[in-house]
Amino acid sequence: MNLFTTTTSSSSSKSNFNLFTSSQNINKHISKFPFIIPCKTTHLTLPPCYSQQKSSHNTKTEAVKNADVGIEEKEDSFNKDRLVVRRPVKELSDEEVGDVAGSGGGDGGVNSSGIIDATLNEFAKKMPMFEPERMESSSGEKPLTVNLDLALYKAKILTKNFRYQEAEEILEKCIDYWPEDGRPYVALGKVLSKQSKVAEARAIYAKGSQATQGENPYIWQCWAVLENKLGNIGKARELFDASTVADKGHIAAWHGWAVLELRQGNIKKARQLLAKGLKFCGGNEYIYQTLALLEAKANRYEQARNLFRQATNCNPKSCASWIAWAQMEMQQENNLAARQLFERAVQASPKNRFAWHVWGIFEANVGFIDKGKKLLKIGHAVNPRDPVLLQSLALLEYKYSTANLARKLFRRASEIDPRHQPVWIAWGWMEWKEGNLDTARELYQRALSIDSTTESAARCLQAWGVLEQRVGNLSAARRLFRSSLNINSQSYITWMTWAQLEEDQGNSVRAEEIRNLYFQQRTEVVDDASWVMGFMDIIDPALDRIKQLLNLEKSSYKEPSAYSPGDNESTDDEASVSPYSGLYVGNDLESASGFDLDDFIRNKLNLDPDQLDVLLEKTSNPSVVRKVNYPRRRIFRPEDKTAATLA
Repeated sequence: MNLFTTTTSSSSSKSNFNLFTSSQNINKHISKFPFIIPCKTTHLTLPPCYSQQKSSHNTKTEAVKNADVGIEEKEDSFNKDRLVVRRPVKELSDEEVGDVAGSGGGDGGVNSSGIIDATLNEFAKKMPMFEPERMESSSGEKPLTVNLDLALYKAKILTKNFRYQEAEEILEKCIDYWPEDGRPYVALGKVLSKQSKVAEARAIYAKGSQATQGENPYIWQCWAVLENKLGNIGKARELFDASTVADKGHIAAWHGWAVLELRQGNIKKARQLLAKGLKFCGGNEYIYQTLALLEAKANRYEQARNLFRQATNCNPKSCASWIAWAQMEMQQENNLAARQLFERAVQASPKNRFAWHVWGIFEANVGFIDKGKKLLKIGHAVNPRDPVLLQSLALLEYKYSTANLARKLFRRASEIDPRHQPVWIAWGWMEWKEGNLDTARELYQRALSIDSTTESAARCLQAWGVLEQRVGNLSAARRLFRSSLNINSQSYITWMTWAQLEEDQGNSVRAEEIRNLYFQQRTEVVDDASWVMGFMDIIDPALDRIKQLLNLEKSSYKEPSAYSPGDNESTDDEASVSPYSGLYVGNDLESASGFDLDDFIRNKLNLDPDQLDVLLEKTSNPSVVRKVNYPRRRIFRPEDKTAATLA
């Protein structure tokens, strides 16, 4: 056996065992392993019986050195070809790199462990986390899908903070990287719709439907909602149909289509769509809720309660179902049951602005003014960016306190969302009642400058027309009524107010013509709640969004219908319990409901009940408050601040 061999020596027979192989053999064996095997050479002394050749000690030393040199050379070439994983080290500046280079060995080498190697650096550049700067400077490869989720979340936060431009840039970049994913199209379309960029939103939805080959139901459904808002009913139907074809299990499409048919008066078609939604999607709280409202409209209140119960069983956290149920009980004058349902609504969603808003208005209307104000303040504390809560609180303060405090709240609400038309309309109504006609006209004009084609604009024109009628500007009043009807030709109150104006002027023939014209052009569209220029009717339409769908009553807080017990209910109105609802049915609001509001907001919302007024003051920003000089003399001040019905 050859104990040591050199690269030039010939290979021995197969029976011989080579302890140290040549560099060629080393390369063959090392290439089979993805890692470096450290080799440490030692001097071995074998017994004489195993040695066939005699070698001197110098010969052994030279052979070992030659073998070590061969291994080191192959290690260097191996490191150049393969990526060596090192521990992350702190990046060095140019000066520090120079110091490291200067402090190297006598040969001027640099310590390779202190500098990230070029190969690893190039590899790291190809894997950026979601950062716009990194993505722009990357090599053009598609990022990981997790970056899309992060981008959508970031865009959602920016949209919530009204930073629409930044959200648009992120979503457009997402569409460039992931054109086959429908979520960026949906999010971008909603952002554009919030800014009233209808044409751009429609183009984004069309682009998304093409990019996803028509298989994304969410894009079709959002596009249908947009067209429905614009009044394109036929187009909306086609898009809802396309959404259900793309996915029969998309419950939002079935429900949205049914709501559209309800607003068009097609009750039978709506029921068919809701039934299909239950068939393909199973139990859903929104389907049950809409069916319950249909039963309530047909005066089948016990069936409605049963459906509301199924809706809340499907999703106990569905705040909308609790609110809709509470409003039905409120309309039936079951005030304690309504209060208990409002309590369940805020427990299901403690920060829901609609729950605090509607509950606060309910308490104010049944005579608990302080509790109503408190509920609105709680809602504002958890939703400081919502102008509707401040608007309703301002109207309550105007009716039961002072106009100056109401002005302060109106001004703050208009600063929170300058494009919220109902705030300007309500503020203008208050200034009209205070006798500040010029200020009222300016506020009405400000509301119309936001958008002159919306339902709110129609209400604004009708209110402005009443103002001009009261001060004797009849020609201006007629023009304003006509403009309002050009926007919403189905408004009963506007037609009747115009007819009454002509009647008061002695033009009975003209008044009759106007009434006949209304009945001739009337369609089967379910009209919105008649907007009378009174105190409670001027509150933002968001209060009536749930009731408005079926138009259960024209003035939901003024003339509630009498409560008629069902077959399964007791006739004792003072204290009867429905077996379906499990709620107290009666009007004794002084009875304890077992719900501690102060304790609830302390534990769930971390609010101090005694500091609500302080929190309300802290939300104001005096630096942006604009001073307005109001005339001291009151031109018109009725004894009752609630205007009479104009019809």
